[in-house]
Amino acid sequence: MDEDEWYSRHGLRPADLGPVRALLHEQTALGVHNDSALIHLCCVQLFLRGDLADVLPIWRAKHSSFDAACSVEWQLLCGAGRERTLDHLRSLGTPEAEEVVAYLSYTNPADVAAFDVEEQSRWHAQYYESEEVS
Repeated sequence: MDEDEWYSRHGLRPADLGPVRALLHEQTALGVHNDSALIHLCCVQLFLRGDLADVLPIWRAKHSSFDAACSVEWQLLCGAGRERTLDHLRSLGTPEAEEVVAYLSYTNPADVAAFDVEEQSRWHAQYYESEEVS
């Protein structure tokens, strides 16, 4: 399945994120053989829901290949908001969560100041709806 087919079947805001999470896990496990465009779409779908439980799976997907690392922007880790995400990660206290905190701490302050979940959501919706994914 490619990005176009996935988008056609599920849209940008699927009611059930179970299949999205399963596909993201599957694509992450493929490593360098994954489809980074499909990973990006799954990460956007999860970002739009803003569930803090999705932060680490998005992080893992981002680090599954060079292309995924480039296509999954730091903002996609922060669907619940940057500060809520950081608080959540700190509360986990795991090495992986600390790694994400460190990564987000090095974000350009101007980018952080400009980050707004609603604006980011509108941007992704406009991108996917106007481009028809292709």
